[in-house]
Amino acid sequence: MSLIPSFFSRNGRDAKPPPLGADGPLTLMAIMAHPDDIDFGSAGSIAKWCAEGWTVYYVLATSGDKGTHDDLSRQELAAMREEEQRAAARVLGVKEVVFLGYPDGFVSVTAELRGEIVRLLRKYKPDVVLTFDGFRPSFNHNDHRNIGIATRDAIYPAVRDHLYFAEHAAEGLEAHRVNEMLLVGSTAPDYFVDVSDYIETKVDAMLCHASQISTHDRDVLLKRMRERGRRRGGRGLVESFKRERIVRAPQPAPADEPQPASASQPEPTPVGGERSRS
Repeated sequence: MSLIPSFFSRNGRDAKPPPLGADGPLTLMAIMAHPDDIDFGSAGSIAKWCAEGWTVYYVLATSGDKGTHDDLSRQELAAMREEEQRAAARVLGVKEVVFLGYPDGFVSVTAELRGEIVRLLRKYKPDVVLTFDGFRPSFNHNDHRNIGIATRDAIYPAVRDHLYFAEHAAEGLEAHRVNEMLLVGSTAPDYFVDVSDYIETKVDAMLCHASQISTHDRDVLLKRMRERGRRRGGRGLVESFKRERIVRAPQPAPADEPQPASASQPEPTPVGGERSRS
C-alpha cells in the first residue's frame, strides 16, 4: 500500500494534536519577508519558546530596503533595518538571523528561492517552521504571500527528497523532514499561544524596530497591546496561528484486496513514518 501526504489541522480528522513542545524544547525556524514581520506578529510566542529552551532561527528574504518615508538610500535603510532585527532577536533569545538579500517588494516564488530555503532547512533541521499564510484570500503584500508559498513548496516535497537540490549533498546536507508549520496571518487561526507573561518582552523587541513604529514610548506601546488583547476578549493576550501538521494517511486498498476489519476507519500513520514519494 502506498502512502500519500496529508495536511490535518486541529479542526480536521487529527483533531487534538499535542501542544508544540509538549515532549520538550524544539527547534523552530521563522521564515518571513522583512525585518519586523516576525516580531510584530509573533515576538511574544518567540520569547516564550526561547524561555522554554527552544532553539529559534530567523530567516528574512529581504532587508526591508523600501519601508520608509525618510530621506534614506536603499543601502542605508537596509543596513539600519538589519541591525534593528538583530537587536530584536537578541532581546528575544533568537540564536541566529539570516538575510537572503532579495529586493524588498520583489520576492517571487522561484526555484532559486525555494532552493535557498531548502538548504537552510537541511542545515538547521527545524522541527517547526513559522511563515506567512501565502494562500490567505484577503488583501496581502506580494512579499508576504510569496515567501509563504515558497516556504511551503520547500517543506513539501523538496526538503525531504534528496534528489531535489541534490547539490546540497556536497555540503554534507541531507534530506530533512519538517512535520509542523505555523502560519501567520491566517483568516482561520486554530492554534493560540498565551503570551501574557511575555508581552513586555514583545514590546521591547518591537521597539528595536525604531524605523517602523509610530511611538517609541514603551508605556504607550504596552497600553496599546493590552487594550488590543482586551478588545478581542476571552483568551487574554494571545498570538494566533494556523497549525498544519504534515502526516501520513494510508490510501484505501484496491477493491479486490482483502482489508482487516479495522480498515474502515484508517488512522494517520504517526508523524515521522515512512517517507513518501512525490
